[in-house]
Amino acid sequence: MSHPFSALSPDLVMSAIESIGIWPSGEPFALNSYENRVLMFRDDTGARWVVKFYRPGRWSNEAIEEEHAFLTELTQAGVPVVAPWRDAHCRSLHTFGPFRFALFSQCSGQAPELDNPDHLFALGEVLGRLHEVAAQAPFQHRDTLRLAEGVSDAERRVLASPWLNDHQARAYQRVVNKIRQHLESVALSAECMIRAHGDCHLGNVLGRDGDFHLVDFDDCLMAPAIQDVWMLLPMEEPQQWRTQLSEIVEGYEETRPFPHEQMSLIEPLRAYRLTRHAAWLVSRWEDPAFPRAFPWLAEAGYWDQHIRQLEQQLLQLETPLWLA
Repeated sequence: MSHPFSALSPDLVMSAIESIGIWPSGEPFALNSYENRVLMFRDDTGARWVVKFYRPGRWSNEAIEEEHAFLTELTQAGVPVVAPWRDAHCRSLHTFGPFRFALFSQCSGQAPELDNPDHLFALGEVLGRLHEVAAQAPFQHRDTLRLAEGVSDAERRVLASPWLNDHQARAYQRVVNKIRQHLESVALSAECMIRAHGDCHLGNVLGRDGDFHLVDFDDCLMAPAIQDVWMLLPMEEPQQWRTQLSEIVEGYEETRPFPHEQMSLIEPLRAYRLTRHAAWLVSRWEDPAFPRAFPWLAEAGYWDQHIRQLEQQLLQLETPLWLA
């Protein structure tokens, strides 16, 4: 049985774009994206665009449109993000054949330099402005971060895969069970939840000369504000981490108070992400793009390394490195 994206031929991509009145000057070329299919092209006026074809069955129309509405709200408030293009009827989500897609102006640039205090300050400013708007209303159709439940779901998917041998499965289950027990004690109050980017790593921050934009809100959800901070910083060097964070905090507090009280959530959030990432790879294996991009998933060495990483993270849940 072929994967749904196998029908996304170059001709179909061109026809989909033309169906909304945009005329490519050449064939779009694919960007690095696995969850969805994302391509860049120039139109007949020379403008650069990115077209995003959503993975069938992942999000409801309401969830995608809520992401788009959030981006439009942020843009209107002056937050540097890229809102989707809307047609004459104000529609941002379009359909062609079996696919749903959206169009965005291309945002080019480079990620911030973590050894540049000006970049860190500017990044903090962007996050503070994002969260100031994000805290004004909740999502209705997007996910809400649930730590223990998310880890349980990841465990089920990994253990149902064919990759782990019996010894690895037992070791994996043992460490994930202990991680879940820690996460069950972590309280995420309704008051701390805001609309968050959700996947705010350096690859999703682009800019030049200290002027940065946040891109790819595909994973936006209700989550603590610290979710959009911790992935930006390397955690291996506590002193360096503290210095970099202080610059981000200074920029963030140009707009709103930094959520220092959420610092204790960093290691639980990291544990959650580690377990969820492996489960994501497993659950997408039927997509031909994944075996090509992540062939090591089928190797025993990867799972040995992943289990060791989870064991190390379990230690961090008990004694966070950033408190050292």
